[in-house]
Amino acid sequence: MKTLTATTITLIAGLALSLPAAAAAPATEEAKIRALEAQFAAAFNAKDADAIMKVYVPNESLVVFDVVPPRQYVGANAYRRDWQDFFAHVKGPLKFEISDLGVTTDGRLGYSHSIQRVSGTDSKGQPIDLTVRVTDVYRKINGNWLIVHEHVSVPVDLDTSKPDLASKP
Repeated sequence: MKTLTATTITLIAGLALSLPAAAAAPATEEAKIRALEAQFAAAFNAKDADAIMKVYVPNESLVVFDVVPPRQYVGANAYRRDWQDFFAHVKGPLKFEISDLGVTTDGRLGYSHSIQRVSGTDSKGQPIDLTVRVTDVYRKINGNWLIVHEHVSVPVDLDTSKPDLASKP
């Protein structure tokens, strides 16, 4: 009976010790994705397309639905050109913010949704103030999270067919 009790206690203690580690794993993975999004924000504010692309899968499997034409960007090279074109039409510094970031991970896949706002001045001296909704899908590749699919959108007023670029709740 003593052997059974000691074995049971050892088993229960072992299980109890493993539970926090298992529970902490998703939080750690979430923190890694949040760090990736912070890396993206810093690259955006620096207007550095190459640094931005480091958060995306670097091959032709990347698919992005952006708010600007074309309907989709397929591949990292196509999306890099989109960023280069955007930054070429900006004068001076940009202010980029991510809010309402929600992250979920499960093994090698994860996703997030957020509200992203950019403000600054375009190359014609006109103010830029754009708020978008972003959903990202991540894949853990060689131990690193990378965006493999991104969907950027704005609400549209169906009565006027105009986009709501301020996107207030």
